[in-house]
Amino acid sequence: MGTNYDAYAAKMRALTLDGTDLEVVARFTDMLCHRESQVLDIGCGVGNTVNALRRMGHHAYGIDPTPQVLEVAAELFDGTWFRQLSANQLESASLRSNGLPEQYDAILLAGNVPAFIPREQLRGIFSLADQVLSSSGVLIIGTTSHTKGGSADQDELRQGTSLQLMQRFSDWHLSPYQSDSPWSVSVYAHIKQRSGFPSPDGIFVLPS
Repeated sequence: MGTNYDAYAAKMRALTLDGTDLEVVARFTDMLCHRESQVLDIGCGVGNTVNALRRMGHHAYGIDPTPQVLEVAAELFDGTWFRQLSANQLESASLRSNGLPEQYDAILLAGNVPAFIPREQLRGIFSLADQVLSSSGVLIIGTTSHTKGGSADQDELRQGTSLQLMQRFSDWHLSPYQSDSPWSVSVYAHIKQRSGFPSPDGIFVLPS
């Protein structure tokens, strides 16, 4: 799959400046995280998700190997939130050397990122997530279902880690996933059933 990164960066810049809603991934992620979570967006593009998560009060960072999109990210948002890094460079040492946190509450791969990287790099991301996610942390993957890096590949490549599939949806709005769903949003965690966050967190149980 070839990509004209100059054209892509220009298109995403125009959509952002036109006010197009590009924050659905951030809203989904925010729902799964406690306040002030550490979030890493792998393949962040022009940075809309990172910016939205920052506005929601999270400590979000984005990495991308493509200078064209990072130039736009730095123009539109705070350039200190972003690093030029590829998936095959991701490890604890590279996070540290690039001034990024070494533990996260959420790691994101959205917008078909898994389809554009080799299988072994996706396996490496599962391995890294296993190491750097907090005990209640989540790995969130949104991509085309039935292509390289889709749901079947993910379930195979997560083997050998402690990460389990917590839930899979067919869009960012929690619609049920079916075997023929063209899109998948998969949430992996160390345990399938996470505990809640500190009260009240929207929960006000009535007395018996």
